[in-house]
Amino acid sequence: MGLVVQKFGGTSVGSVERILNVAACVKDETERGNNVVVVVSAMGKSTDKLVGLAKEISNQPNKREMDMLLSTGEQVTIALLSMALNQQGLPAVSYTGWQAGIVTEPVHGNARISTIKTESIKNQLTEGKVVIVAGFQGITEDGEITTLGRGGSDTTAVALAAALKADKCDIYTDVTGVFTTDPRYVKEARKLLSVSYDEMLELANLGAGVLHPRAVEFAKNYQVRLEVRSSMEKIEGTVIEGEATMEQNLVVRGVAFEDDITKVTVLGLTNSLTSLSTIFTTLAQNHINVDIIIQSTTEGGTANLSFSIHTDDLLETLKVLEDNKAVLGYEQLDAENKLAKVSIVGSGMISNPGVAAKMFEVLASNGIQIKMVSTSEIKVSAVLEEKNMLKAVELLHRAFELGN
Repeated sequence: MGLVVQKFGGTSVGSVERILNVAACVKDETERGNNVVVVVSAMGKSTDKLVGLAKEISNQPNKREMDMLLSTGEQVTIALLSMALNQQGLPAVSYTGWQAGIVTEPVHGNARISTIKTESIKNQLTEGKVVIVAGFQGITEDGEITTLGRGGSDTTAVALAAALKADKCDIYTDVTGVFTTDPRYVKEARKLLSVSYDEMLELANLGAGVLHPRAVEFAKNYQVRLEVRSSMEKIEGTVIEGEATMEQNLVVRGVAFEDDITKVTVLGLTNSLTSLSTIFTTLAQNHINVDIIIQSTTEGGTANLSFSIHTDDLLETLKVLEDNKAVLGYEQLDAENKLAKVSIVGSGMISNPGVAAKMFEVLASNGIQIKMVSTSEIKVSAVLEEKNMLKAVELLHRAFELGN
């Protein structure tokens, strides 16, 4: 008898009918002779509705209270799914994140899992029960409820699979696998049979919403066998593994994109060796994620520093910088929003020079201005105006021959 962790996202549990469909998927797995742990998200758009309620009360709700509010969404789903399984004669028990032993760092809104105390889950599995765990949430050592950030149910599932030494972890979603780009926007997008951990990590970090980046990190670090598959169709999905087989010798394997990007520029910095470290240490201490970074020196001997953030973090970023202006030693701040990031990803780029040049040429020849650039061994990212995002994605997808 093996152990399988199954994760179902919000769309897959968006109605009672779909919850009953999930129950059937779970039952099928148990009938193959496996023990099953199920991780679920909140139903449909219920998390968005909870956020909307909070925003009606405050533009900047208290983060602790937001965690208290948002963690209720998954609690609805686990109870309903447990009822559905029990109704079908399959013993099941539902656990909130803290009941499941998921302990996190003391950060509200975007906590990382510190450890998982698996005794309770293992005891229930020994009794022959399906254990249903609320994704996206945990508890601190001090007893504070925390959430793992949007998409955190993926992280919960893979972390549980690692802690329980599960034979595999299946991520069920509303698509049939990982595509070369988002098929909702590019009709020629093609499903990949396999993707390497490193490629998937880049794609997830760069805006591909099919998997949470921290989930991929867990899978890579603990060698969790991972498959992204459809909750609606019984077909083969996409396997995430150590080294993916190169399909059709593709150098670029996918195009990812993300909107709601803002470029923040710090003008007139004292050009000292510690300026950069002081700024980014200050932002990190306030849990603000910074992405692409560009520095330039002026004729007057000062420096200008630009970096990209998610637009949701803009107000807090400006406040942190302004509160620490005396220490950081800059003249003024500037922000440019309505930007997007478009990226190409592929492990084949390591041995194929000229990929970045081709990307820039494609964008330039179509009148798309690049404002910031970031590269690694297996990706190239460009920040551009949000209005050009989808056009850029289609052009690059076609230029690198990723379509059907």
